[in-house]
Amino acid sequence: MKQYEAVIETLDKLGGVATLGELNREVFKIKDCEWKTKTPFASIRRIVQQTKGIYKIRPGLYGLEKYRKQIEDKGIVLETEKNKDSYDVRMFNHTYYQGILLIIGEYHNMKTFVPKQDKNKKFYNGQKLQELSSLVEQPPYSYPQIVKRSATIDTIWFNERNMPHSFFEVEHSTDIQNSLLKFNDLQDFYVRMAIVADVKRKPEFDAKMSFHAFDELRINRRVSFLSYEALIKQYEMELEKQSLDFIL
Repeated sequence: MKQYEAVIETLDKLGGVATLGELNREVFKIKDCEWKTKTPFASIRRIVQQTKGIYKIRPGLYGLEKYRKQIEDKGIVLETEKNKDSYDVRMFNHTYYQGILLIIGEYHNMKTFVPKQDKNKKFYNGQKLQELSSLVEQPPYSYPQIVKRSATIDTIWFNERNMPHSFFEVEHSTDIQNSLLKFNDLQDFYVRMAIVADVKRKPEFDAKMSFHAFDELRINRRVSFLSYEALIKQYEMELEKQSLDFIL
């Protein structure tokens, strides 16, 4: 079996849609295909990008053309200039990247949390975000008013001491300033803070960070911008590491 055929068969077995990371993990289970290359993951990436019959849905997420109708019926639609601001696309993007953050957090041995309003939202494969997160409630890590302030942050990683390690706000179309206001209120904690968004919104992030209200956040470099593409690359790297027998 040729390598591209193995990728297509794996996508088929996964229901016609899968992340590149899942393909990296599952495709080698097909015994009839040999990967005589030092960079098999790069080969898989090239195959999904160039093979007829496979289409890119989102960064790191691919589908089989023959299943496109069924995939779209599940709300997993290709984003275009025409529909990018629609409710369905905005909700899918937000939940997709939240799910990726939860998975990476688990690989980093973090306890993960999503706010109550997002717990029942579904990742692309049908799993509820609550199923991907490890915490039902935030640990009482500080004064009640502080814990309440962080309760609506899109994704939080907590360390083994139940202290917040990272705050992530996914900003697909909403105002970045609202997230920065949350971060401003929580800046006294030794915690990483990141705005996760399309790279096209980086100038907007920089402009908002230049406001005097956020001087301390900017001067102390408390908030970072994480593009969707950079997030997905890190997700794929983490999945590749899981396939190794020994990790340094």
